[in-house]
Amino acid sequence: MSFLSRIMVLKSKAHFSTDGNNRPSGGFGNSTFEGARKRKSNQAKSRVVLLVASFAVVYCIIGGRLAQFAMTAPDATSSILPPDRLMASRPDIVDRNGALLATDIRTVSLFAEPNKIIDPDEAVEELRTVLPDLDTKGTYKKLAVKTSHFAWLRRQLTPKQQSQILALGIPGIGFRPEKRRFYPGGSTASHILGYVNIDNRGVAGMEKYIDDQGLADLAAAGMTNSQPLQPVKLSIDLRVQDIVHDAVVNAVNNFQAKGAGAVVLDVHTGEVIAMASAPDFDPNYPNESASEGWLNRMTNGTFEMGSTFKTFTMAMAFDSGKVTMRDAFDATNPIRIGGFTIKDFHGQRRVLTVPEIFQYSSNIGTAKIADLVGIDGHKEFLTRIGLLTKLNTELPEVKMPSQPRVWKKINSITISFGHGVSTTPLQTAVAGAALVNGGKLIDPTFLPRNRSEADEVAKTVIKKSTSDNVRFLLDFNGSKGSGRAARVPGYDVGSKTGTADKVVHGRYSNTLNFNTFLAAFPIDNPQYIIMTFCDEPKTGEHGGTISAYTAAPIARDIIARAAPILGIQPSFGKDNSALLVSY
Repeated sequence: MSFLSRIMVLKSKAHFSTDGNNRPSGGFGNSTFEGARKRKSNQAKSRVVLLVASFAVVYCIIGGRLAQFAMTAPDATSSILPPDRLMASRPDIVDRNGALLATDIRTVSLFAEPNKIIDPDEAVEELRTVLPDLDTKGTYKKLAVKTSHFAWLRRQLTPKQQSQILALGIPGIGFRPEKRRFYPGGSTASHILGYVNIDNRGVAGMEKYIDDQGLADLAAAGMTNSQPLQPVKLSIDLRVQDIVHDAVVNAVNNFQAKGAGAVVLDVHTGEVIAMASAPDFDPNYPNESASEGWLNRMTNGTFEMGSTFKTFTMAMAFDSGKVTMRDAFDATNPIRIGGFTIKDFHGQRRVLTVPEIFQYSSNIGTAKIADLVGIDGHKEFLTRIGLLTKLNTELPEVKMPSQPRVWKKINSITISFGHGVSTTPLQTAVAGAALVNGGKLIDPTFLPRNRSEADEVAKTVIKKSTSDNVRFLLDFNGSKGSGRAARVPGYDVGSKTGTADKVVHGRYSNTLNFNTFLAAFPIDNPQYIIMTFCDEPKTGEHGGTISAYTAAPIARDIIARAAPILGIQPSFGKDNSALLVSY
């Protein structure tokens, strides 16, 4: 008979008497109920204790297994990305005309499950028959860890290598599909495009810029997939880029130079049409390039620009209103200041007009012009046109210019002709564009931008009359001065050369030069600025190593080949003799 049944029988047989408050007067019924309550309470407590103990045991088992996995299979959780991450797409990169610059291709990578490898020594020997450069010791250490469930052995194999390894039939060896970045042009636009790491993440150049715009965050959150993404279009024209790349690589080889570089910039939009720096690297195999090749000297290297800075000194003087085109300055004798002697390389030893100071690249005349403006005005002007602040553009590799901590008179004088301030070549080109486009400073971009969009971000930094005067000086020097070395028949090129002695161990060298060339064409209505440089040339055209024989020929070759592609119509029959008397 059950517990509840016995209680019912006892209740039916018992005789109860009650007092006036309807409470049982007998002791039998009261004790029986109290005993039942105690038994129920004890049973409930036992069940709760049993339930808590059961949960504790289950949690201990789960915790123990997690600890076991953490200790025995670290590679399985840290050394491999999930399949969807391995196959996640990056957007194609194309030039302004849709030509492919970078894309993803499918590939496979080799991995091992060491816990399934029977003989690590034999497995390594067989793998080396297909991959002779495989790290023997490192691979053996990976395969010998029997508690490991995963280890990468070689990323991004060729189809032939995959087929040969499959034929070996090694247990515990497998392949994972993934994507690899491919650059059809090789090193042609390497410093613009940058490159990606083994996990297809941007490391430098526009590849890193794309990741920084949100792609990396999406990938980290697992929100990317293998579906194609919208291509990223650049401002680059691949045809012109190929020409510029050839020109700078040839300059390094022909002039036995440490480096060379060039940029073609649209003066009205700020678009970079082409830019190259040599030595360079192949982004398909970035780790195989020398460290020198990774340096983008156009944006991440700062240099003293030499006499190209005289263009900015002249613009400063005109814009201040203190100098006109008809003024003249005495350049007969050198300037001695602070223990230094300022003299001319092509000294005329006479009074020079402003155009003649520019034509003969007179340090003496330029110094006197800068002194007339003053130290504060000089520093303010260079800041205004962006030569003393960090360049604002998409490329991550941008270096800050350097300048004296305290500007003194000697600093202002030497800076006027290009010594004492170091800037990037692209930065110099951007400032040069403002001098010829009517006075608008436009941040450079590697993405497409039309004139309306450029006008929204442009800053007017000089008067239009100043811009007109600078164009005249560039045209005059391109026709009658050192810029003749870059003159191209049919295309009126205005230009200025710059030959700067390099600083070696804190002193200026008499044998090592950094040569620059700033050019605008067609100079009557400038559309493009070209900035070229040649670093430490050992020879040049006609045997010279100055800018006219090194940096200028780079610009000449680029203009001759690229101008027709850029849609610049040639013109012939211009009478440049009028320049001699027009000022």
